[in-house]
Amino acid sequence: MKLELYQRVALCRDMPLYQLQKGDVAMLVDRVPPPREGEDDGCVLEIFNALGESILVVAVSPSDVEPLRADEVLAVRSLVQANSP
Repeated sequence: MKLELYQRVALCRDMPLYQLQKGDVAMLVDRVPPPREGEDDGCVLEIFNALGESILVVAVSPSDVEPLRADEVLAVRSLVQANSP
């Protein structure tokens, strides 16, 4: 399935480097060319907090995201890690 720009998507895997978890919602804001010929374009995602403020922009593989579905419900979690000072 081709994802459209400015479509909301959900992450398909955890991304501990960015404190993101599978199921987190992001907005697809751009595509980037693949590093090697024959590979898929990358997806540039913008992550927002619960208030709608932009907190992160990250590039991922298209296989790392999926479109949202009508049978899913959004949830809220803290971005602060439990072991942070």
